Amino acid sequence: MTTNLTIGERVAWYRRRRGMPQEVLAGLVGRTADWLSKAENNRIELDRLSVITSLAEALDVSLGDLLAEPNLMEWSADSGHRTVPALRAALMDYTQLTPLLGHTPSDEPPALQDLRTDVAEVLDAYQASRYGFATRRFPRLLADAHAASRAYSGRKGEEAHALLALAYHGAAMVLGKVGEAELAWIAADRGLAAAQHSGRSAVTGSLFRAVTHCLLATGHFAAAIQLVHDASGVMRPGLDDAGGEYVSVYGSLFLAGAIAAARAEDRATAHAFLQEADKSAQRLGGDANHMWTAFGPTNVAIHRVAAAGELGDIQIAADLGPQIDTSGMPVERRARHGIEVARALSARNRTDEALAVLLEAEQLAPEQVRHHYLSRELVIGWVRGTRGRPAHPVVGLARRLRIIDGG
Repeated sequence: MTTNLTIGERVAWYRRRRGMPQEVLAGLVGRTADWLSKAENNRIELDRLSVITSLAEALDVSLGDLLAEPNLMEWSADSGHRTVPALRAALMDYTQLTPLLGHTPSDEPPALQDLRTDVAEVLDAYQASRYGFATRRFPRLLADAHAASRAYSGRKGEEAHALLALAYHGAAMVLGKVGEAELAWIAADRGLAAAQHSGRSAVTGSLFRAVTHCLLATGHFAAAIQLVHDASGVMRPGLDDAGGEYVSVYGSLFLAGAIAAARAEDRATAHAFLQEADKSAQRLGGDANHMWTAFGPTNVAIHRVAAAGELGDIQIAADLGPQIDTSGMPVERRARHGIEVARALSARNRTDEALAVLLEAEQLAPEQVRHHYLSRELVIGWVRGTRGRPAHPVVGLARRLRIIDGG
């Protein structure tokens, strides 16, 4: 019924391409051949990134190969007909990066106030899960931000570099959401370089967070944990007289680190990072959205559920997740939490509840749900696991996610 492969079926496909018996691959990841057979035949769900990453490493493929990322960005009124390839071309345009290549500006640089507005627009779009809208605007925004960073000096030059860094941060986060992990890494790396010219510690911290997310997306969990340790050490001395922006960025860094630790199956570090993030949330005094972090007690609770899911503590995630009130959070946070809750409920065989939660997340953020590997894997499992024809809501969702033919 479906032309999409499950993660287990992709493992089997790459294993056969490598000419590797099941016993060999199972041994490389510390499992039995029986376990691998069940995983490849969809009798065991592969929904923990720690396990999927170990399989990818053993098969010498990327994490994205097993997750089927990236997948096609749909054309829409928001995106137009120029999507990720146009942004890729902008990231590869090296004339923007150095005057040594003879780049001369043909127009006046944008006013910083206009650039601030444009940067805020795309970061707001990211938090609204409007990825097509943001992707369409990033090429021009990056060109304008580079022009400003070359044209202004002094305090204005620092602000221009800060805005350039935040533009790259937004590009990295959107590219990560649509599965373009390598492009996201390029954007985050460029953003961190720009941030260091801004003289603004909160902006630099924000780009540390972006790089951490890129390491997460590519399965480099140990490197992500180390980066959080190192970056937080750099930022910690500034906490004494820090404002809301700085505290939020600092706390958010530990949230990303907690997920990295959970995916590395480092339970102690995951809990320690969550505890440090909670201290920052309490210091902040409530939920806020400084520097587009959506940081505060609610986001810490959201990450506790996500970490529990990654650690295999499904019962904790299923019990705690539905209790969290995310109504005050940006759309991206609400939808991402919904996907996590749906995973936990489905794993507890509460499929109807899981479907209801995922449909609610899709209504909030259709682009986010379509591009997330967990939602695709859940729906494939529901379609495959139904005797006879799946229920109409499942079929409709599968069609919207392009898992089955829309006819």
